[in-house]
Amino acid sequence: MPEELMKVVGQVAREARERLDMNQAEVARAAGISPVVYGRIERGMMLPAVPTLRKIATALGISTDVLLGLGPKDVARTLNEPPPEVALGAELRKLLRTLRAWPDEKVRFLARVAKLLDSPSVKVEFTKESEPED
Repeated sequence: MPEELMKVVGQVAREARERLDMNQAEVARAAGISPVVYGRIERGMMLPAVPTLRKIATALGISTDVLLGLGPKDVARTLNEPPPEVALGAELRKLLRTLRAWPDEKVRFLARVAKLLDSPSVKVEFTKESEPED
């Protein structure tokens, strides 16, 4: 994973730098790092520390998400947005859509029921007939 991430960061940094018509030394100076270090990052030979990653992103005028190769399907854009649901199964996504329309007290009640069902002392067996219909 680190090698793949190093390549992604380097490739995105190079593309962003070329888009700005800057050379490596100019980006390094704007980020406050050594041109040698920046060159190694851009060639995918080094992964910068988080503060350095942030400085490079700022110097290139891109978000750290972009520099890390992350898109809207990978992460929420702000803390106020719900996280992406891509990794969730279809049934769970459908349930979440339903729950978002419910009032808070109804959601709290369902959470209590779910907690009870998850308890080791409760044994529930599901048969084909007991599966919910669409």
